[in-house]
Amino acid sequence: MPLYRQDFRFFHRLRVRWAEVDMQKIVFNAHYLMYFDTAITDYWRALALPYEASMHDLGGDLYVVKATVEFHASARADDQLDVAMKCLRVGNSSITFQGAIFRGEQHLITGEIVYVFADPATQTSRPVPAALRGILTGFEAGEAMSSVRVGDWTELGEHAARLRTAVFVEEQRIPKELEWDEADAVAVHAVALNRLGRPVATGRLLPQEAGAGRIGRMAVDRAVRGTRLGRDVLFALIDAARQRGDRQVLLHAQQSAIGFYERLGFDRQGPVFEEAGIPHQEMVLGL
Repeated sequence: MPLYRQDFRFFHRLRVRWAEVDMQKIVFNAHYLMYFDTAITDYWRALALPYEASMHDLGGDLYVVKATVEFHASARADDQLDVAMKCLRVGNSSITFQGAIFRGEQHLITGEIVYVFADPATQTSRPVPAALRGILTGFEAGEAMSSVRVGDWTELGEHAARLRTAVFVEEQRIPKELEWDEADAVAVHAVALNRLGRPVATGRLLPQEAGAGRIGRMAVDRAVRGTRLGRDVLFALIDAARQRGDRQVLLHAQQSAIGFYERLGFDRQGPVFEEAGIPHQEMVLGL
């Protein structure tokens, strides 16, 4: 039975590498399961669920019990493919995903992967937690997978500190004494929380100086980067700056994030400089 792009709301894009094709320049059959598995990984990111931490919070893990692939046409070297994925149904302890691979509008491959939610110690099945069931059905219904809260350090400090410690201190090896300062107590903070209540992105807005606000400490959980979470937090801070009358906002972007801020309207200002041993670029956005 053919599937259509409009049957799905999640897509993962890839380009077929030459190493994945045979002498006829068509994809080895086994690689299609790898494509579906990669799409599943990105599907969890779209749910704003860092997989390992989320499974720990839910008290279980997912194990594949069945995977099927149906072939309609072959993909070839250098094809750009869209791997579509959706949660087809959630049973008592099982979750079934349906996948489809498209080249443009042409439906090439259909896949189905069945997981069982189970105790990771004994691998005995458990009922799918209500929270996970709600997240999966909510995503397929178009519901938001995260929400951004704006407030002060008293309200949001525990969430912000948890994420900033993971990103700046543990991942980027920034000394603790450089990460924490007195500005947290007077800043406006924004935290994106997923539907399990776990912080997945954060940032802060310092008090206004000469009509300008300064945004900093932007951090996104490494497992869900590349989604809209950083943008959502940034927009919440920009809105807070606008509401209090700031004429512009400034920030110090790590070099790897310059493109992200430029796509959102920020301009470079001044030369590159080092901060905490990491190259940064000052950027500005007029309000």
